This record gives sequence, C-alpha cells and structure tokens, in this order.
Amino acid sequence: MIVKANDPRISWQGIISLEVTESFVKPWRIPFKDRELFPPKEMLERASAPAGVRLSFHTDSTFILGKIENPKSEDPAFLDVFCNGVFFESILISNANEFQVRNLSGGENFIEIWLPQFTEFRLKSLTFDKNSSLRPFVDDRPKWITYGSSITHCKTAEKPSLTWPSIVSREHGMNLTCLGYAGNCHLEPNLAMMIRDTPADFISIKLGINVHNHASMSVRTFMPGVVGFVKIIREKHPYIPIVVISPIFSSPREHTHNIVGLNLEIMRNEIQSCVKKFKTQGDLNLHYVDGLDIFGPEYAHLLPDDLHPNVEGYNILAHNFLKRVVRPFFKD
Repeated sequence: MIVKANDPRISWQGIISLEVTESFVKPWRIPFKDRELFPPKEMLERASAPAGVRLSFHTDSTFILGKIENPKSEDPAFLDVFCNGVFFESILISNANEFQVRNLSGGENFIEIWLPQFTEFRLKSLTFDKNSSLRPFVDDRPKWITYGSSITHCKTAEKPSLTWPSIVSREHGMNLTCLGYAGNCHLEPNLAMMIRDTPADFISIKLGINVHNHASMSVRTFMPGVVGFVKIIREKHPYIPIVVISPIFSSPREHTHNIVGLNLEIMRNEIQSCVKKFKTQGDLNLHYVDGLDIFGPEYAHLLPDDLHPNVEGYNILAHNFLKRVVRPFFKD
C-alpha cells in the first residue's frame, strides 16, 4: 500500500506549515506562504530544518518504506523511529532517497518518526504492507512551544530525539513545537505574532545569546524588545504559563561587553526586571528562570566552544529544564 506524503492519515506534528508540491511534502517552522516576510536568508534555512518535527500514525504494517527527496548535506542526518512510545531505531538518511523500517511487531502500533533537526526533509510517499491499516495520530497532550537560538535548535545533539526539547517533551508528555533557530533568535515581531497565532498550553522563551553575539540590540532596546515580544504573544494567550529564560553560562560573554555594551550578566538582569514589571501589572502567570539554574558554570566543561552544550550537556540541560521550568510552572 503506497500513500502520498499529504495523505490525511499521516500526522505531521511540531510544524508551523507544510509546503505541498506534486512530488513531495516539506515541513516548515514558519508559515511557508509568508516565508519572504521572515528575513534574512539564514532564518529561512533554519526554519526549513525540521527540529522537533515528527511523522506520526497508527498502523499494523510490519514494514515501512519512505521515499524522500533531500538535498545533499555534509552533516549527518538521522531519523529516530519510536514504536508505541519506545525507541525502535535510528536511520541514517544523509544523501539517501529512501529509508526502511523493518520487523515491526504484529498488531496495530503507534509509530512516531523524529525528523533530522538540522537538515531539510522532503517526503514523497510511504509504503506499507498490502492491506495494512493506517490511521492518524490524534495528539491530546498539552501543546508546548519553545522559542530560542542554536542552543534550542541543538545541531550538535547526537540524534533528533536527543535534543533537549525532544527529551523534555517525551519525559513530561507534551506535544512539542520547537522554534529554535540557530543564530536567529532576535525577538522579531513576526515570530511573536506567529507564536501568538499558534495553539499552545505552555510557552517557554529562551532569550539573549544571539542578541549578544550579533549585537542586534543594545541596553536601550533590549528590554523594550522583550516587552513587545511578550505583549504580542499575550494578545491570544492571555492566561497560559509563559516562562522567560535568560542565557545559560558562557564564560567569554559573562562579563565582557560586546560592541553595544551588553554582557550576559546585564542581559539576565534586564530580563528578570522585565518579568517583574509584567507581574506588577498583574501578569502572574509570566515567570522568569535564570539560565544559570538551567546550565551554570559547573557545566563549563560540557561546552566545547564555550557556548553550545555537547551530547552530555544537552541531556543535563533537559533534566534541569524539567526541574526548574516544567514541573514548577507547566501545570494545567
């Protein structure tokens, strides 16, 4: 049985939109039709990489063949396959035109395929055993949106299911939409409007490191930028928990000013002060978490470039995020 990638029995989770052509379907983490309104070019490249996106469905097929059309990439790209919530296998798809999942057990299974976090993915079709069943996965778990930089995008995670948002979402039973855009977390109003218009039960916003590295805001404009970003989101998410998280530890940036006078210590103080201002205005479900409580100087040895966690570091970040953010604040 061959089904096209846009078959309604296949659920695309963690997407903002789909690009549907005659030959393939490609997931996007921005609105595809409005992509020209999301400059620069690097932002489009990051948004076309399906971090946190999953293909999900129920089937009693013992075999799945996926036909794909992917650009060549120097980076290794994997699919992580889960069966009934349990890891089944990883499949290397770099420069491949198909993938296969074999030896699935008899009876109906819930299949979830995590797509590569840093490489485009174009699906042409899926093939199942003849006369096998196929139905969509309806996800009734709480919807979690997390916005951030490369530290949220997690290029250096070993596999797509081992990014820290992936680990957190499975551990706490949440339907993840990951809006980590490497090098491109700059509090853009169009991103705030997109988050505003996307259904959510919980939202986390991890801010600061890209603004610091690119000097895209100054002391004068940074806090107003945070205020505006949160205010836009609150227009359609007035009461849900929103947690704003300041930068994790990065030794060269802690006390050294960039060209516009910002360092991470200043930025943490600005973000914390901003959240306090909202609370005094009555927004009691907006919360601040210090990034050092998520990943502090005690983990400096797990930052090979003094900025991005390694594989072990992302696992620690995930479990600290669960402890400091999810369990205290993500409550029904």
